[in-house]
Amino acid sequence: MTGIPFILAKDVEHLLSWTGIADALDDGHKLARAQIDDLLLQRAPDAMLNRASWIDGMGLAIKSATIFPDNSKLDPPLPSIHAVVVLFDDTNGTPKAVIDGDLVTKWKTAGDSMLGARYLAPTAPKNLTIIGAGVVARSLVDAYSEIFPSLESITVWNRTHANAQALADDARAAGFPVTATIDLEAAIGNADIVSSATMSTSPFIEGDWVTPGTHIDLIGAFKPDMREADDALIAKASLFVDSRSTAIHDIGELAIPIAAGVISESDVKADFYDLSGGHAGRSSDAEITLFKNGGGAHLDLMTATMIFGAYSTR
Repeated sequence: MTGIPFILAKDVEHLLSWTGIADALDDGHKLARAQIDDLLLQRAPDAMLNRASWIDGMGLAIKSATIFPDNSKLDPPLPSIHAVVVLFDDTNGTPKAVIDGDLVTKWKTAGDSMLGARYLAPTAPKNLTIIGAGVVARSLVDAYSEIFPSLESITVWNRTHANAQALADDARAAGFPVTATIDLEAAIGNADIVSSATMSTSPFIEGDWVTPGTHIDLIGAFKPDMREADDALIAKASLFVDSRSTAIHDIGELAIPIAAGVISESDVKADFYDLSGGHAGRSSDAEITLFKNGGGAHLDLMTATMIFGAYSTR
C-alpha cells in the first residue's frame, strides 16, 4: 500500500462543485446496479458501522465509521463519529485511496438531494426553505444556490431559533440571501423547495401547509423510527427516492406509512436508476414532488470516485 494517498478536505475541496457531484451521481446510476451491504458491530453505547459497495465498471469502496457517544465527555472532548472511506480499483482490487469520511459524507448527502432536485424541482425556483441548522443545512445553502441561481430568498427554520439565526447570519456574511424565521407554516407555504435535515422521530411537516408545485426534499430520517413528513403530505405528493433498496423499507419516512396502509410501495414512482434511465420526473407545474434522500454505500462510492478523480488531476 505504499504511496496510497490519504485525501483530506484541504487537499481537494476547492476543486469540487455541487454541479459536478450531481453529474457524477447521475452518471453512476447509468452503470450496473450496485451491490451493497452493511456490517454493524456494537459494544454499547459504542458502535462501528461498515457500509460497502461495488459497482461494476467503477470500483469498490467501504466506509467505516466509529460512533462513540461519550467522546464529548472526554478532556479534551473528541467528536463522537470518526470515519474513513477506502476506495479500491475495479479491475484488480488494489487500494487506490483513503478519503476522509466527513468529506465524502458532506458531498454525498447534499449532492444526493441536488440530483433529486434537478429532476423534480420546479423550473427556476425563487424561494427555498431549509429546515434544520446543522452541518448538512449549511451545505444546503451553498448547494442549492449553485444548482438554482434563480433563487432569490432562503429561509431557515430550526426548533432552536438561535441556531437558525446563527446560520442565517453566517450565510448572509458569505453573500447568500438567508433569513431565519419562527413561522414554519408560512415558510413552507411560501417555498418552491423545502429541504429538511433534522433528527426528528415525529412527523412535523404538515401536508396542509404545502402548496401546489412545491418540491419537498427529505434528508433527516435514516432509521426505522424516524420521520419528518406527516401522512397527509406523503399521501398527496408524488413520491421519489434515491434508491428503492435503501430508502423504502429501512427508513421510517416511507416504511411507517406503508405499514399503516397510507400508501403502498408501488406509489413510489421512481428512483435514480429509473430517472437516469429516462423515467419521467416532475410531470406538471402544479405537482407536489417528494424526494426521500436515503443515502447508501453506492453513493459513497460514486462520491469517493469523483473526489479521487479531482485529487488525481490537480
